[in-house]
Amino acid sequence: MRAAGLRVTAPRQAVLGVLGEFPHSTAETVASTVRSRLGSVSTQAVYDVLAACVDAGLVRRIEPAGSAALYETRTGDNHHHVVCRSCGTTADVDCVVDERPCLTPSDTGGFVVDEAEVVFWGTCPTCVAAGVGNRESRRAVRGAVAVLHESTPPR
Repeated sequence: MRAAGLRVTAPRQAVLGVLGEFPHSTAETVASTVRSRLGSVSTQAVYDVLAACVDAGLVRRIEPAGSAALYETRTGDNHHHVVCRSCGTTADVDCVVDERPCLTPSDTGGFVVDEAEVVFWGTCPTCVAAGVGNRESRRAVRGAVAVLHESTPPR
């Protein structure tokens, strides 16, 4: 924290500890877990810690369509995510291609692209084993989310 320019405080240590144990947590989950460890800590204080840690590059905020923002401590490597349409379980997926930004857009509109954020959608192994996540329930959960299919030429 000090190297990132942040003071070391008990709430900051607790938030980073929770995210280290439970990556892809919502702010509410982080807040309740921090409260169980430290006692009285307001939800706003946890949001403030998360915002400071995101700004300092210690925490990454991801926002899969249709769900609350999720936080993790894995930063700086341009990895992606896979999300279960049935239960919302989220997991890391390493970069699609070996170098940043992983995907090349057909037209950048003049932007200099340095990162791509990709979310893959599917059904997690637990939901598959339970028979949850049939095509109709996945369609209902996904709603109006557009899915981009990237075709990578063989190497």
